[in-house]
Amino acid sequence: MLSNTFLKSVENRRSIYAINNEPILSDEKLEELIQHAVKHTPSAFNSQTARVVVLFGEQSKRLWEITSDTLKKIVPEENFESTAQRMTMFGSGYGTILFFEDMQVVESLQEQFEEYKDNFPTWSQQSSGMVQHVIWTALSDEGYGASLQHYNPLIDDAVKAEWNLPSSWKLMSQMPFGKVVAPAGEKEFLPIGERLHIFK
Repeated sequence: MLSNTFLKSVENRRSIYAINNEPILSDEKLEELIQHAVKHTPSAFNSQTARVVVLFGEQSKRLWEITSDTLKKIVPEENFESTAQRMTMFGSGYGTILFFEDMQVVESLQEQFEEYKDNFPTWSQQSSGMVQHVIWTALSDEGYGASLQHYNPLIDDAVKAEWNLPSSWKLMSQMPFGKVVAPAGEKEFLPIGERLHIFK
């Protein structure tokens, strides 16, 4: 049995799709939580490339309307009903967090450190993944359900235009969150021996 509360939090974090917009924390407390996560999550060379946008209420619904409108143009009409239901589900939460990486910073680092040039995009993605995981786990600890979605790059231009965001920001993922309506099901795991090797 784990005694480390951090590891227990990591274990408890799950993909939760059934959410609603009932408040748990105040917006101010949510902002404080997300600010803390963004500030203290590590990045290569302390580059701090992560950029995060938090959409509450109608702003969040607007994101999923944009996503739905975008997908309607490419998903066959006979298959769109299930897609529309997913968009409605995501939009029914309390908010959505958008995760970006500032590629202007990444490119600047590539110029400064030529010997590591090819690594900086990979390190940027790793940093983004850490920010996403820290925020996701922190939300879970407070009783929120969340999932990670990837409708980028299809919606990138529309999102930047809607919220007047810099062109250098690259959208990495979208995280709808809200109060849990239905818990996640059982999770299956590969044998740990296939994934972890220890040498002494």
